Amino acid sequence: MTKKVPALLVIDIQNDYFADGLMPLEGMEAAAARAAELLAEFRARDWPRFHVQHVSTRAGATFFLPGSPGVEIHPSVCPDEDEPIVIKHFPNAFRDTMLFDELWQSNAGEIVICGAMSNMCIDAATRHAVDFGMPSTVIHDACAARSLTFNGRVVPAAEVHASFMAALTVYAKVCTLEDWKRTLQPAALAA
Repeated sequence: MTKKVPALLVIDIQNDYFADGLMPLEGMEAAAARAAELLAEFRARDWPRFHVQHVSTRAGATFFLPGSPGVEIHPSVCPDEDEPIVIKHFPNAFRDTMLFDELWQSNAGEIVICGAMSNMCIDAATRHAVDFGMPSTVIHDACAARSLTFNGRVVPAAEVHASFMAALTVYAKVCTLEDWKRTLQPAALAA
């Protein structure tokens, strides 16, 4: 029996979420830099990596529009040729995609999740994965959010992010990139 390994989900790190995009997120540059570091670790260990790309198909969508520069995966986490890109049209990366099957075929024993937005696609994918028996870890400092408004009150992006990460601790391990890296064996021993 083949040993199960972690699989990485890099969710929606796309141009529209950066400063020049149509839906910039607070702290996206820093989150993407940590996601790139995480991706490099998975590449070094030859563990499965999946890039999730949102393409908006609903009427009235204002970002991640098909064929636009904003829909493209950001260069900081550009997929290698052997890394699958899962196209999704809903916040949940598993909805109407083959992601679960691909994770199963890759022998994933757990999922490590990073990307955007903390309060939408990260939340939806994490909850879905855990509900279907896939242990998950969210690298919270490799995720980003934006400010929201509720009942006339502006909720700052940092509070949105913290609230969703706090809620996800019921479903998954939520930690920093450095804390996650401390749990690893050296790459030479992992092979």
